[in-house]
Amino acid sequence: MNLPTHADVVAARARLAGHIVRTPMLRHPLLDERTGGTILLKPENLQRTGSFKLRGATNALRRLDADSRARGVVTHSSGNHGQAIASAAASVGMRATVFMPTDAPRIKIDSTRRWGAEIIHFDRLVADREIITRDHAERTGAIVVPPFDHNDVIAGQGTLAMELTDDATEAGLAMDTLLVCTGGGGLIAGCVLGLQSTTTRVFAVEPSGWDDTARSLKSGERLPVIPGGSTFCDALLSKMPGEITFAINRTGVAGGLVVTDDEVLAAIRFAFDHLKLVVEPGGAVALAALLSGRYDAKGQVVGAVISGGNVDPAVFARALA
Repeated sequence: MNLPTHADVVAARARLAGHIVRTPMLRHPLLDERTGGTILLKPENLQRTGSFKLRGATNALRRLDADSRARGVVTHSSGNHGQAIASAAASVGMRATVFMPTDAPRIKIDSTRRWGAEIIHFDRLVADREIITRDHAERTGAIVVPPFDHNDVIAGQGTLAMELTDDATEAGLAMDTLLVCTGGGGLIAGCVLGLQSTTTRVFAVEPSGWDDTARSLKSGERLPVIPGGSTFCDALLSKMPGEITFAINRTGVAGGLVVTDDEVLAAIRFAFDHLKLVVEPGGAVALAALLSGRYDAKGQVVGAVISGGNVDPAVFARALA
């Protein structure tokens, strides 16, 4: 299998310069006090489309030649990757089609459409999103850029970890651990590659009922999700780790952590009250692992990704209540 490398992340960082937001490293004394560690947050909810996904999508589309761009791009997404593809496509003059589940949050549907993409809805309980995307590509000639299992997408996501490492170094700190919100594994795989020259351990954090990465890491092989889990963390509902992502994560990720919906709600509330950030459920799982004690940060320097902030207003109101 042809896997992306650390050099691909370095190249992606240069390619993305000026086309994405270089999000800051954030700290808060209460977070350190609550956890007993030195916590470094990477708030990708401040990214232009509200999530880290813009990194991978932009890197993938900006690597295409003019003939490929003329064919347009198609993908499937519950929202954040769809928005990212729509935004990245608009920036290079490509047509974009996004297959989105009928139960995707309205805020994500509206934002994807606002960037100019054509949206086609499907029932996630019936249709196979990869098959319908591939069929569309075969009919139209469009380029398929999936949400996570794609070398250029993975490399683009890894630029996040390189930025956080640089900011930590500038502050005189070295990360012992990085906690990463994990669905299909594209972000965490990119982070593994981006951190290749460091001793930082990387942990996947997933919502309860969608712990396919944690279970797969333990077994040493890709395992599907067990049906019946809550869909609260809608951004992290991948049915199985990707082939490319798991090939990287199997040896590069130290382990997996799982958090409950209530712990995620508490993290969303903490982010709003103390960090003054609006965070979506899937984007809050790494913070939830710290606040709940699922990861013991005592005496450590721990990085944590806040991966997105495109939260449904009703869900946000529930967290604040």
